[in-house]
Amino acid sequence: MSFPLLTVTAALPAVGAIATAAVPAARRTAAKWLALLFSLATLVLAAIVLVRFEPGGDRYQLTESHAWIKDFGVRYELGVDGIGVALIALTALLIPFVIGAGWNDAEPQETGSKRWRPTQGFFALILMVEAMVILSFEATDVFLFYILFEAMLIPMYFLIGGFGDRAHAGGDEAAATQRSYAAVKFLLYNLVGGLIMLAAVIGLYVVAGSFSLSEIAEARAGGQLEMATNTERWLFLGFFFAFAIKAPLWPLHTWLPNAMGEATAPVAVLITAVVDKVGTFAMLRFCLQLFPEASKWATPVILVLALISIVYGALLAVGQRDIKRLVAYASISHFGFIVLGIFAMTSQGQSGATLYMVNHGISTAALMLVAGFLITRRGSRLIADYGGVQKVAPVLAGTFLIGGLATLSLPGLAPFVSEFLVLVGTFARYPVAGIIATFGIVLAALYTLVLYQRTMTGPVKAEVRSMPDLKARELAVVAPLIALLIFLGVFPKPLTDIVNPAVEHTMSDVQEKDPQPEVEAAK
Repeated sequence: MSFPLLTVTAALPAVGAIATAAVPAARRTAAKWLALLFSLATLVLAAIVLVRFEPGGDRYQLTESHAWIKDFGVRYELGVDGIGVALIALTALLIPFVIGAGWNDAEPQETGSKRWRPTQGFFALILMVEAMVILSFEATDVFLFYILFEAMLIPMYFLIGGFGDRAHAGGDEAAATQRSYAAVKFLLYNLVGGLIMLAAVIGLYVVAGSFSLSEIAEARAGGQLEMATNTERWLFLGFFFAFAIKAPLWPLHTWLPNAMGEATAPVAVLITAVVDKVGTFAMLRFCLQLFPEASKWATPVILVLALISIVYGALLAVGQRDIKRLVAYASISHFGFIVLGIFAMTSQGQSGATLYMVNHGISTAALMLVAGFLITRRGSRLIADYGGVQKVAPVLAGTFLIGGLATLSLPGLAPFVSEFLVLVGTFARYPVAGIIATFGIVLAALYTLVLYQRTMTGPVKAEVRSMPDLKARELAVVAPLIALLIFLGVFPKPLTDIVNPAVEHTMSDVQEKDPQPEVEAAK
């Protein structure tokens, strides 16, 4: 039997979570270093998966398949395509930076407490989320994916509710109330979506007689499985509803600003740059592959929802007074672009959507982590409490600016390539939708530049005069992300080479071809 590389890649952070949680209460620093070590080891394994993956090879590679729950036909099946490999690499890359940025975010309130171990718990929960997200990108059994899709809610609930942002204007009691509200709202929204998805998963098994993605796809391709039109549509809606909540897509987005606003900056990155990608990834892997006709049937409505997300999220970002909520609404707008690219049903749109998932993860991580460093120094999330920061902390202001420019998809930075491909792919089939989506770009420039102008420029406020610049640890967290944004902005080919073959398979699933441009013959 070949080495189970995918299993080990997902299991390593889970082992690290257990080991970190078991560290004695007084050894908080040791717990941090242990968690960082396990995250770096996971990154090495993810790099090996990336190297061993052959873009021109089989659709699913490094596969593993074992009987699990025989009576219900559930198997432990894993495999990765180009999209899954890219997102596994993104997840494994971001977690060490999340841990480094949150190095001091979970110190116990009672110094010397022997029973309360928030530091160990904080980093153990982060590693557990990493394990579940990676395994969800690998799962090719629908039921296995569903379990992971739901299970990751538990550690995220405790990370939001138990380790919230300490820079809260209303004091400790108000902060605790808001954290609890945000955590419960996050959990309820996603649980409702998960329960509806469970009904659809059961319905899929009744119709197909299997949970295996490959078996169902082969049966449909060979004509052994034919779903009634209404059945396929209802099953599609059950899956899509859960994924739209996770994504999040308007009008199922309202949990995200609360969750990101009340979480620490590293946990906010974990939410929007890592966990939320499971929703958009699942639209590509499950919705389009399992229900191709229903996906095309629902496309007009989904495109409208995506356009509303783009414009609505950007408009609300413009009017925000809270830095973290601004980034949250900006992410809602960006996820609208991702969904737009997926359901444009063109190879450029879907390649752009996949690249957008990766590039948005990197750019949002850079911006949010620098914002977190800024908020920690001042003790406030309100934009109005800042001014003139670039004069006292120029490195912090410079990295904040680059992260913001990446968010608005400035040419030369990674998100530009993905957003350009999404718009090109959308214009090719739905020109009106492409035109409307471009308003999101204009609004992105507005909220990003206004945020920078109000916080970093102008007279130096008294409260920020003594603000220190980025320290060595903080630079070590931010600098690699900035470098990666620039590298992928000028040379995205390594990523597109991995993603494009997987997109071709998805286009084949829905039996769509790129529309040919209409060229008027020369007279």
